[in-house]
Amino acid sequence: MATALVILAAGKGTRMNSDLPKVLHPIANLPMLAHAMRAGAALQPEHVVIVAGHGADAVAKAAQSENDAAQVVLQQEQLGTAHAVAQARGALDGFDGDVVVLYGDTPFLGQETLERMIAARASHDLVILGFEAADPARYGRLVMQGDTLERIVEYKDADDAERAITFCNSGLMACRSDTLFDLIDAVGDDNAAGEYYLTDIVEIARSRGLSVTAVACDEAETLGINSRADLAVADAVFQARARADLLDLGVTLMAPETVYLSADTVIGRDTVIEPNVIFGPGVTVESGVTIRAFSHLEGCHVSRGAVIGPYARLRPGAELAEDTRIGNFVEIKEATIGEGAKVNHLSYIGDASVGAGSNIGAGTITCNYDGVMKHRTEIGERVFIGSDTMLIAPVRVGDDAMTATGTVVTKDVEPGALALARSPQENKPGYAVKLFKMLRARKAKRDAAKG
Repeated sequence: MATALVILAAGKGTRMNSDLPKVLHPIANLPMLAHAMRAGAALQPEHVVIVAGHGADAVAKAAQSENDAAQVVLQQEQLGTAHAVAQARGALDGFDGDVVVLYGDTPFLGQETLERMIAARASHDLVILGFEAADPARYGRLVMQGDTLERIVEYKDADDAERAITFCNSGLMACRSDTLFDLIDAVGDDNAAGEYYLTDIVEIARSRGLSVTAVACDEAETLGINSRADLAVADAVFQARARADLLDLGVTLMAPETVYLSADTVIGRDTVIEPNVIFGPGVTVESGVTIRAFSHLEGCHVSRGAVIGPYARLRPGAELAEDTRIGNFVEIKEATIGEGAKVNHLSYIGDASVGAGSNIGAGTITCNYDGVMKHRTEIGERVFIGSDTMLIAPVRVGDDAMTATGTVVTKDVEPGALALARSPQENKPGYAVKLFKMLRARKAKRDAAKG
């Protein structure tokens, strides 16, 4: 049976106290909406429909960045969850299959849970996802009779026996498309909030003699996010899982709780990560790498045997070959560093290429920006760049060349040449004593004027 996803993402998220739509707040540097879409993608859906409302343009951009085939429909007024799902009717016109309703602020659903929902749908008209709550609090209770879901009872309407039930409603469900929209058409707004609630379709389905059941999942999978505090908890959950996965894959984390990972971080086994390392989006680290403390990586690729940091920053476009060395307070951006090359101290290499076996001395800067445009610096193989060299791009340094310490390179250096460009030193005997005497006298005069 074909499957479609309807993901509800129209809420403003007032408790987030933010101009950003709630579903675009990030967990591990990925919008929570994208997490929900990735969870649903395990079902290989034919259609993905995002129901947007507040900040619809931004929500649409994020959704289509994750899946360019996603359809975004607008819920002009937020009149309840049933009303939200109803907005997907046009996008699914002619679709003959199962619809799985997800929430854009519920990012942790597992593939196995979704597959069990679809499997249950094969023998039931409507499937609700429930969970055993450690603290049922004010969740709606799922009243079961065998494998039949009799009804959903909201906390305020439940008697003592029903409040003792710990099997609670997540709000997620699966139903055949035509059945789902027929049931939604029968939902009314005769309640205190004047809204159309999706959960009402359970009672409607039962009154029509349809088969309704509930599938259970781990409570952590249904974690919803309504506030900044919830967001922090969700991010911590993601980080704990991701770190545990890395440890299982053979990555050494010296202080796991201090390492921050992005949703797409890839790290090979036998890599060692020291404390307080941050991985931004788009990082791939191969096996056997050492990343020392307080380094920050984003949008980069690090090959086998490299040593990074401490206090190094790899920015987008950094491409490090095998056995490279990037040391303390070094920043690499839009640059390739060849095999065995070293940039060990206090340097900036941007919009550049550094050939294999080259050594970049402390304090070197590729001066890549003229105030309007970026320019490239090309450094060949086995080059020695002396400390405090300024390379004024665009410029090229050939293989086996050298720059002297303190050189400002403004034109190409041919292979094998030494570039030396600095003012000659001049020593003036006795001038230091005279200068200090003059400065002290000036200071004394100024202090006396103040007094």
